This record gives sequence, structure tokens and C-alpha cells, in this order.
Amino acid sequence: MHDFKYKKNELFCENTRISTIAQQVGTPFYLYSYKTLIDHLTKIKKAFVEIDPLICFAVKSNGNMAVIKALANKGAGCDIVSGGELKKALKLKVSPKKIVFASVGKKEEAIALAIKSGILLFNVESVPELEVINAFAKKADKKVQVAIRINPDVEAATHHFITTGTLKNKFGIDLQSTRDLLRRQKAYSHIEINGLHIHIGSQIVNSTPFINAIKKVVGFVNDLRQEGIEIKYFDIGGGLGIIYKDEKPQTAEDFAQNIIPYLKKTGLKIIMEPGRFIAGNAGIFVTKVLYLKDNGFKKFLIVDGGMNDLIRPSLYNAYHDILPVKKTSSKKITVDVVGPVCESGDYFGKERALPKMVRGDLLAVMSAGAYGYVMSSNYNARPRVAEVMVKGNKFAIINEREKFNELIKRERIPDFLK
Repeated sequence: MHDFKYKKNELFCENTRISTIAQQVGTPFYLYSYKTLIDHLTKIKKAFVEIDPLICFAVKSNGNMAVIKALANKGAGCDIVSGGELKKALKLKVSPKKIVFASVGKKEEAIALAIKSGILLFNVESVPELEVINAFAKKADKKVQVAIRINPDVEAATHHFITTGTLKNKFGIDLQSTRDLLRRQKAYSHIEINGLHIHIGSQIVNSTPFINAIKKVVGFVNDLRQEGIEIKYFDIGGGLGIIYKDEKPQTAEDFAQNIIPYLKKTGLKIIMEPGRFIAGNAGIFVTKVLYLKDNGFKKFLIVDGGMNDLIRPSLYNAYHDILPVKKTSSKKITVDVVGPVCESGDYFGKERALPKMVRGDLLAVMSAGAYGYVMSSNYNARPRVAEVMVKGNKFAIINEREKFNELIKRERIPDFLK
């Protein structure tokens, strides 16, 4: 569910008219609903209240500091995958004991900062990484907690680019290697291997893959206990799907009912890393019509947003619903909604039935709150767009539109070209 609704044929975000925001901010821009963000976090909290998990928002899904702050104010921690995301969380005064650090390629400076900051857990993806973390912890004279990211070799029915739980992917460590690490963890003097972590993919709409992976971990934990090996944390990752088109994803309540019985069997403290489930339907991308082009074969609605702003359709062939900000009674026509970037993959939707629109009309690309702005680029020397948040009848720019001078400020002409 979300808080983008039509009122008298005009699209609102909560109690704020989207066209009014566009007049003041310009286009294109991302727009987030504070209420939707908090509602989605609350749904997960209520669904899992029985086991009281630590909920760490997946910052990779939406790294805007206002979004992170809104969720942190309601008790969420952060699942981070880079030094930059760590610095954002720390700057916002997120408790380090609510920060978990994943990523297959953690840089040394990020590892050092995470150790110095006292984060809760490193989710470790390889033996070489474990050795580097141990070396930095020894240098800092600290003992740090890590969870081993298990690759459970479970297939999830989602796009192959966002499937992460099989052994043909780069993520995690197989069960036997994990068992060997736990047996010889004394070899790592400044590390306490105190958890297990799984993350099998993203945009997963049913609980079966989760159950299969969790059941593997339950059996694994029982085997470890028989060897006298005890751990404390079980991080079940994220990956809950949302509605983009006609998906029928499980609700937080359904998900909880399906997996809590298995989680209870572990007896471990549960950590969750929702990202898309919280942010995906809490945001939209607003773009303006530039031209309607008819080449005699197809009609193209050309807008001022491009694939550099929202790459999911081009990268994943992802579907996003596209709505006119102002409904009209004009007859619908079938168009491809495309951007100005010089790539055939620069589109937001193909073969869409939309009312005939004219230059200056606004479109809302829905369900764009996750993996939208965070994946944007400056391709074609296009400055990155603004981000806006609405709360009730108020809105604020939470990330200013990039200016051309900012786009080129780090470029230098060498003397031999002058």
C-alpha cells in the first residue's frame, strides 16, 4: 500500500498536490511519502513482534539521509554495504550496535572505520575477508563480532541479476566451509564468529525460498550445537517483494506466520534487512512530457527523465506503472514512454495506454522509492535530479538538484593539453 492517491482527478502524495511540488522544484524529481515509509516499517515490526528482531533498513535500496533518519527515529538500524553508507549512518547518529556490514568487497578503510565505530556485526563473505578483518581488529586491539554469510544454494524466483543465494553467484560461503571456519575460529584471535547470515535475493514474492533457506540453517545450527559450537545471531537478510504490476507478494503478516516457527527453533537473536519492502512503494519518479513523436509505426511519449535517473526498466526490464499526474477524459493511446538519453534502452514503459498528453504534462513513474536515485548516474552529462519528501501537507527538498558546475568540479585539464 502507499499514499499516492487521486483526489478529484489529480494525483496527491499524502495531502500534497504533486503538480504544486513540480512547479516549485522543477522536473524530474523523486518524491517520497513519509507516512508510507513509516507504515511499512511498522507493519514489519508488528508482524514480528513475537520474536522482537533487530530491523536494519537496507541502505543500498535508498540512501537518502532523510529517509534513513525517518526510519532511525522509529527504531530502525542500518544494513550497510560500503564505507560511504557507514559514514551516512554514523553522521545520522544511528547506534553502531544497530549497524550490520555486508558486501563481498569491503575496503580496508571501511573495515577500519567500522571496527573503530563498534558496529554490531560484519557479515563476512569469504575467508580472505575474515583474515583482513582479524588483522585490522588486532591492530585496533579490539575483538569484533562477525556473522558468516552462508550461501544456502537456494534458488529464488526473481530476476537473475538479483538472485544471490546459489553457489553460481559471488555471494557467501558454502555450509561445509562455514562449518570448518567455526571449528577453527580460535585461529582468528580478534574475531568472535557469533552469527550466521543469509540473503537469497531481492523482489521475492513468496515465502518458499526463505523457508527452504531457513530450514537449512536450523539444521546447521543444531549440528553445530552437537559439536559444542554456540552462536548468538541469525541475520535472515531482506528480499521481500512488492507490487510493481500484477505480482501478489506475501504480506509482512503472512511472511511472519510462515517463518517465525522456524526462527524460534534456532533460539537465536534475529536480524532482518528489509529495503525494497519499506521504500519501494513509498516513492515515485515525476517527469515531464517534452514531445509526442509518431513515426508512422509507433508513438513515443518523450519525457525529460532518462535511464540515467531510473535505470531499472533498462537494466532489469522492470515494470513500473505510469500514471498521469492529472487525469483527463481524452481517449487513451498506446505509447512507449521514453527518455532523451542516446540509448535504445532508455525507456520507462513500452506499449502503455495513456491519455493523449501534451508538452508540459506530468507523469508519475510509480514504485520508484527503492533502487531509483541510488542507482542513478551522470550519463550524457545529465545532472542528478532532486529528491523531495512529503509529510502530510508539507514537503521539503531532501536532496538538491545537481548543478552543471557540480558535475564538472572534479575534472581537470592537464597542462599538456593547454
